[in-house]
Order: sequence, then C-alpha cells, then structure tokens
Amino acid sequence: MSMRVTNTMQLMQSQRNLQASKASLADLTNQASTGIKLNKPSDDPMGTANLLAIKRQQAQSTQYVRNANDGAAWLSTADGALTGIGNDMTRLRNLAIEAASGTNSDTSLKSIADEMQAIKKDMLALANTQYQGRTVFAGTSDAGSAFDTTTYTFAGSSTASVQRRIGPELTVQVDVNGGAVFGDGATSVFSFIDDLSAAVTSGGDVTSSIGTLDQFASNITAAHATVGASQNRITSAKTLLDTQANTLKQSRSDIESIDAADAILQLQSQSNAYQMALAVTAQSNTKTLMDYLS
Repeated sequence: MSMRVTNTMQLMQSQRNLQASKASLADLTNQASTGIKLNKPSDDPMGTANLLAIKRQQAQSTQYVRNANDGAAWLSTADGALTGIGNDMTRLRNLAIEAASGTNSDTSLKSIADEMQAIKKDMLALANTQYQGRTVFAGTSDAGSAFDTTTYTFAGSSTASVQRRIGPELTVQVDVNGGAVFGDGATSVFSFIDDLSAAVTSGGDVTSSIGTLDQFASNITAAHATVGASQNRITSAKTLLDTQANTLKQSRSDIESIDAADAILQLQSQSNAYQMALAVTAQSNTKTLMDYLS
C-alpha cells in the first residue's frame, strides 16, 4: 500500500529542512563571530561539563596564587625585619666584647651603653614590624604591636599562627612567633639589653653575657632560616601554579574555542547548502492544483 504525498506535506517537510539548515547556519555564524564553539550547553553536553570543571579549577588556582602572593609579602616583611635584627645582634655582641676588654674609660663605657640602648630601640621597632596593619611577629593577634615598648610583654599569640593555603593540601606559615624568638617581658632580649647596658655603665664584668647574646642570636638565626624555607615553598608552589594555569588555559581553549580556518570552511559550506536548499525548494513548490487541472 503506497502512501499519498500531498503538496502540503511536501511543503511542510521542505520548511522543516530549511529551518534545520538555517539553524545550523546560525550556529556556525555565531561560532565564527565569537570564536567559541560552546555557546550553550546543548552544543556539547560532555564538553560543557568538562569546561565547568576546568573553570572551577581555574578559580581555585587563582585563589591559591593570591594566597601565595600575600604569604610571600608577609614573609618578605619578616625576612627584612630579621635581617635588621640580626645585624643589630652582631653589633651588640661586638660592643659587649669591647666593654669586657677592661680597657675602656668611664666615658667610653657610657658611650657603649648608650649605643646598646639605641640598638635595643631599633630591635624593638623591628620586632613590632607590621604588614597591612598586622604585626608579623604576633601570630593571629590583632594587637597593635607584638611587644610592649616599656615592659616588653609579648602581646601576640604563641599558639595560633598565620597560615596561607597555596594548594589543595598545602598550607604554609607566613608569620613568626615573636615570643619564641625574642622572649617575653623580663626574659626577653630587650630586657637583657637593659641589664647589659646597665652593667656596662657601672663598669661590671659583662663577659658572661656574651653567651646569652649568642643564644638569642641563635634563636633569631633559626627563625630567619624558617622564614627562608617558607619562602622557598611558596616560590615552588607559585611555579607549579603557573604551570597548572597554562595547562588549564590550553585545556579550556581546546574545549570551547574554534579552529578559525575550519569554522570559516564549515560556514561557507553550510551557507552554500542553505542557498541550494532554498533554490530547490522554490523550484519544487511552484506547481499548484490548477497546474494539474489545466
């Protein structure tokens, strides 16, 4: 049994074909003009899912880079402060050795003690160094300074440190525990310098104080080494993040970006096909019922 095909059916089928061809032409035109082949999820559902996953990874990577840069700034600030404090400790030790020589006049001893006090003030200022309003030697404390300038009491947190996440499972400490490095109150290096300068002024024997100075200097050197190690970790992490960012960028481009030459070729081919379909449809639908009755 044969099926009867009417002009109306033929016309409707032609219109459906033309609409489909026109839609394909519109999609190709959109891709060529935007340079993107995924303009809506239905263009490639699997590709869209992969693209969303890559975008999430890119957002995470960007945040890790921001964290790493912020952490690097914290550590650079602490590094500069510790460098200055280390230089001060070297000068302080030399002054203690000079004072212990027993060849100084009272005037010279007074000058040595005054310089020790000047060094203490510089060290105290460096120990209260801030980065963006936060003291780098006070942990998570929001105190205005890590050490009281009169009592030398440590105002920071000795148990909670400032951490920056620079990878999915990688965090790095970016502050320094000032209490552990410089001591606290009467047991701090600042209080010790007060006692040392007073002993120098009075002409007392300060030979035994050199060993204590060396212990404080050792604490400062150890803290400096820890800061350097953290800086190296952040540098390595940033290098890895840069590599990952380039990889994700290329993967994203492979999924959503078009090949310009191929897109132009497909667009031209689809345009020709659409024009041909228009011409064929117009030619095949010229006859009416009157043509058959005449």
